[in-house]
Amino acid sequence: MCETRAESAPFDKLSTSGGSIMAKEIPEYPIDIFTPDAVRNAREVDDALRETAPAVRLHDGVVMIARHEHVTKGLLDWQTFSSTSRPWHDPNSPRPEILLTDDPPRHTQVRKVVADALSPRALERVKAIFEKAGEEFVDELRAREGEAVDAVGEITQAYIFRVLPDILGLPQEGRHHMHGFSQMVWATMGPPGELFDEAMDADFSGVIEWLEATCDRDALDPEGIGAEFFRAADRGQVTVAEAKLLLQTVLSAGADTTYLTMANAIRAWALFPGEYEKLRANPRLLRGAFDESLRWDSPSRMAGRYAVKDVEIGDYLVPAGTRCGLMFAAANRDPRFWDAPEEYRIDRDTKHSLGWGYGVHGCVGRVLAQMEATALLGNMVRQVRGFEIAGEYEPWMTTVGHGPIRQPVRLSFA
Repeated sequence: MCETRAESAPFDKLSTSGGSIMAKEIPEYPIDIFTPDAVRNAREVDDALRETAPAVRLHDGVVMIARHEHVTKGLLDWQTFSSTSRPWHDPNSPRPEILLTDDPPRHTQVRKVVADALSPRALERVKAIFEKAGEEFVDELRAREGEAVDAVGEITQAYIFRVLPDILGLPQEGRHHMHGFSQMVWATMGPPGELFDEAMDADFSGVIEWLEATCDRDALDPEGIGAEFFRAADRGQVTVAEAKLLLQTVLSAGADTTYLTMANAIRAWALFPGEYEKLRANPRLLRGAFDESLRWDSPSRMAGRYAVKDVEIGDYLVPAGTRCGLMFAAANRDPRFWDAPEEYRIDRDTKHSLGWGYGVHGCVGRVLAQMEATALLGNMVRQVRGFEIAGEYEPWMTTVGHGPIRQPVRLSFA
């Protein structure tokens, strides 16, 4: 099977009068895909949903769409699938409420502020910080050769939690709250249920207090990237309050999905040693290898949207006003589009992978994530001969975020 591009034309509004179009009723899906057991087996659960029908309705009325063709169209067509009212969206949640919950034209204005702050030119001045941290981490790991090391907590997450606040110009005090911030943001994204309730029972007051103080303009190093958001406020592009929200958004988005994808890359290199050998032989393939890890096991199961008008998904009608989930992790494994999707291939054409998002909400921090990953993973590729799985995979127990919270590995150095 060849990997071909799904048709990306906007959706057409359906006419439901006169019987010219006979859309089927969306089937009810009998399985709760957000239970702890479902989260532990998210790949299998989401893939089974995708194969059931082009669209299915959960017990709370949310419609899930999981095939590559339809998810791609949905991400591209913001005028049909709006981001302003997502499933289970609580505007009073502790998550930063900006950018991801906007549509154009406001989204365009706000996104430009982030795009300018995280442009290749702007990030070039902090590239050395990433590279130095990457070298230091690999040197530390060399001393632990042969030991079981957690690819998440002791490698990728530890690296990101050290270096990202540095380049943003955040103060040193309180950085241990980064762990709680990740949990606070992602655990509250999904529907009410056991995992959501557990998150709501947690005391995030210390995290919120730290977040408010550390992202205040007066707390920042004026030479850090974070100060750029407040300079945009000085120019009138956003308000001071919005500048602070954007900094908090980058602090979250620039950390969690990146360290999960990097950990998945390490896991893939252990599971597919032949691919890692190819990468060591040609380190210039690193960016493609990172992008393939983002496709192979995406760090987020879905993006929420709101159907502004009636829309046809395959033979099914999604009525206007329906809240929807666009399941890009399952779409990234859709065998209708991808050849052998369960395999990790560093030379795969990932041009139409949905891991970076698509359309107006495509990842604005892509350059930042790639720079973070290149500095650490690039040093590992040069110095580590091979990886071996050294313990069980433990999933991150959040309903929407997806990936390992712990994956022991052993490193063999060259």
